[in-house]
Amino acid sequence: MIIVGICGASGSGKSTLAKRIRDSLSCNCLIIGQDCYYHNFSYLPFEERVHLNYDEPSIFDYDELLHDLDELQAGRSVTKKGYDYSHHLRADTDELIDPPDVLILEGIHIFHDPRLLERMALKVYMHVDIDVCLLRRVRRDMKSRGRTIDSITEQYLETVKPMYEKHIANYIKVADLAIMRGGKNNMAIDCISAYLTTKVLAESFQKESQKPFEEQSV
Repeated sequence: MIIVGICGASGSGKSTLAKRIRDSLSCNCLIIGQDCYYHNFSYLPFEERVHLNYDEPSIFDYDELLHDLDELQAGRSVTKKGYDYSHHLRADTDELIDPPDVLILEGIHIFHDPRLLERMALKVYMHVDIDVCLLRRVRRDMKSRGRTIDSITEQYLETVKPMYEKHIANYIKVADLAIMRGGKNNMAIDCISAYLTTKVLAESFQKESQKPFEEQSV
């Protein structure tokens, strides 16, 4: 299983890039968003959950994500995780996810934990102007997450911008590749797709060569 990490500011186009890479590949590709692995704060009332800092690294459960990666890399299925942005609650399901050929991990702090970095064959950073990211975030949160402009503005000034400057902007230092202009950069998509196709073929060949001679495909 080839693991790709896509990191960058909220609104930088991580999800768009991940989907376009997936659609460009002929092999089985799965996308997992880091947002699905927020710590579970269901024990807190809604009023308190609203004011948690969802942009700091420690808000995510890295151990749970790593456990699921271990299971997938071992060839075992895991249950699909999810998140309800309107109520700030985990929304996990019983749906099973099977191990893919390529796994894309995307999130604002997906480069934070060195254990995750070690597993990534490719680390991609979305290098997009922060003002552009803000405009995209406003449009997305109002349209699909039921947020008001006041709540978006408050969160941006209190947590999003400070956490970007403190943490996210620095993740470019560990990236293998920086993508300009967001998730619709066709040249970047073509390059990444070609690289992953080569890696998948190489991994498949290696597995085939390790089989006993009588089991190898003719």
